[in-house]
Amino acid sequence: MKEMKFENALAKLEKLVEELEGEEVSLEESLKKFEEGINLVRFCTKKLEEVEKKIEILVKEKEGKTKKKPFSPDEDK
Repeated sequence: MKEMKFENALAKLEKLVEELEGEEVSLEESLKKFEEGINLVRFCTKKLEEVEKKIEILVKEKEGKTKKKPFSPDEDK
């Protein structure tokens, strides 16, 4: 799963959720899909944490202190 892109993992997770919510699946199949979903959630969470760390590095102040700023899409306008 390490070679998977975040967007692909998220799309796959969304599909699994839809399948679990909408389809009549056996208990064993539901458990397999649930386990796969948990692994995808962990993968996506790890990727998001990595990106957050990179953003914090980019936002460091001159003194070397990290300044966390909330994301605002309107800030550049």
